[in-house]
Amino acid sequence: MKHLEIIEDRGILKITLNRPDVRNAFSPEMIGEITEAFHKASKNFDFRAVSLRGEGKAFCAGADLNYMREMAQFSFEKNQADAVNLHDMFEAVYSCALPVVTTVHGAAFGGALGLLAASDIVIGEESTQYCFSEVKLGIAPAVISDFVLRKTDLGQVAPWMLTGRVFTTADAVRMGLVHFSNDMIGAADQAESLLQNLRECGPEAVRETKRLIHKMPLFNRAEAKAAASDLIAHLRVSDEGQEGLRAFLEKRPAGWRLS
Repeated sequence: MKHLEIIEDRGILKITLNRPDVRNAFSPEMIGEITEAFHKASKNFDFRAVSLRGEGKAFCAGADLNYMREMAQFSFEKNQADAVNLHDMFEAVYSCALPVVTTVHGAAFGGALGLLAASDIVIGEESTQYCFSEVKLGIAPAVISDFVLRKTDLGQVAPWMLTGRVFTTADAVRMGLVHFSNDMIGAADQAESLLQNLRECGPEAVRETKRLIHKMPLFNRAEAKAAASDLIAHLRVSDEGQEGLRAFLEKRPAGWRLS
């Protein structure tokens, strides 16, 4: 792909935003590539997780300036279609069957925060700057709000969305947008440690747990009871569940673990 670097590393699909000359800013082509990459990842059972990061000085600066110039000339209908494509990209990340571990550095502005909100685990370098910059441009963080407001503490995130002020990794952790804060070397090491944890977990169990995290809050108590009992019964009798139990009792690594 032109704007992404994609490699496989021992069961991990590593995706790097690769437009460092424009601080990995979104273009329509890049948005399409990200959507396609995550759709493909969901369907590949050789992978255990997806790692997402940015090349160069920043994770992602939001929309590309040339893209923004084009948008200024769009009709209502074309703007609507463009927003749908952007939402589809975030949805591809959010609904990816694999856990998505994102490392953010440098800067994450505007739409970049949608990628963080759509990810399952986010590690932020301590010096990273973040901004819901849309209101400074006379627009709203409309598309990303669907993902940001699902994930964050509304009381914590509202001041930053309303004012467009730049905030820190510590602020991002408080609002729930970022999970872990570390220095540059520590963030990379922490990401690798988390990815190794995922290599050691049952792949079906991890996929089902991600699905559970997304679905369970939508159920009423009766639906939750039925879904939980069905899922645990299915996993206990599955080949993976049986192997995990045998490995535990025999005090050996499970056969599905990757080193």
